[in-house]
Amino acid sequence: MQIFRKTVESANAVGLSLPDCPFPSTDVKAVARLLDLCPVARPTPLLEAEDLAKKLGVAEIWVKDERSRMGLGSFKALGAAYVIAVDAADSGADLTDSPLSGVTYVTASAGNHGMSVAAGARVFGAGAVIYIAESVPESFARRLREKGAEVVRAGQIYEESMAAAAKAAADNGWRLLSDSSWAGYFDVPHRLMEGYLILMQEVFAQVESSPTHIFLQAGVGGLAGAAAALARDLWGDAVTIVVVEPDAAPAIYGSVRAGHAVAVNGPVSCMGRLDCKEPSLIALKGLARDANLFITISEEEAESAMQTLSDSGLATTPSGGAGLAALIAAGSDREALGLAPDSRVLVILSEGPEE
Repeated sequence: MQIFRKTVESANAVGLSLPDCPFPSTDVKAVARLLDLCPVARPTPLLEAEDLAKKLGVAEIWVKDERSRMGLGSFKALGAAYVIAVDAADSGADLTDSPLSGVTYVTASAGNHGMSVAAGARVFGAGAVIYIAESVPESFARRLREKGAEVVRAGQIYEESMAAAAKAAADNGWRLLSDSSWAGYFDVPHRLMEGYLILMQEVFAQVESSPTHIFLQAGVGGLAGAAAALARDLWGDAVTIVVVEPDAAPAIYGSVRAGHAVAVNGPVSCMGRLDCKEPSLIALKGLARDANLFITISEEEAESAMQTLSDSGLATTPSGGAGLAALIAAGSDREALGLAPDSRVLVILSEGPEE
């Protein structure tokens, strides 16, 4: 485990390096108004992992369980599908009569973002084309096709498949719907991250007191950036926010430490949903402001935590449980993370186990 505690200098440097990039939204009311119209939208549970808390020597561990979110099995259901729903509402057409017929959304995905695009497109009559890297399992490609998406393999890593998706959007007049952001591409991912706010809004209604720590796993950083922004907005400095990434893809860790966005190199990670070598700029700007600690965990630390989580009724993937894996692996780093016997820790179980 590597740990970097943010400094004022590093946070300010990131902000100054991204003058045209917006911070993450905290307008959860806009999301709630639209989701109230969705018949399958309902809060996911907040579990109390009492045995695990006792084993790890902290007072409480709260687990926001996203494994049943809107039938897609991941928090990502709140992202791309929300963007598509906004587009459908803005079209002025009858929402029950394929308002986006003739529209095609295209994206790259290392995991559940593609499922959200496919599901949202299907509901509103649009098409979906999902680019995936060669390293993505065929079982995931099959799930995408079952949702009605066209699947195209391109590149060895996520960033290469995203470049192919962006080119396809330009060549074909399709709508690019990425869960990452870069210079000149902010509006869509900003709205997508806004969708994730509902998750934290539910947490606020489900806990009686604020946590002392939040462990947030990050790939490009969309979930972590949105959750951190709203948590900081409500709880202020009472909570320590910890961002967790794979050793193989420390894009946010490396960027905050450098004071500007960096691309990193590394092998393919078992935390495939988090195996992103470049950060989303919106997420990076927000996390440099809102998070306190940036840490990386090894493949072994992620994989070894899976049995412990399964035994605790929290079966997931190394990606979905990376925040918990970091907490489990803390060991001698507990003091550096500010963990103590009276700590109350919030983590997000972001997806269910592989089928």
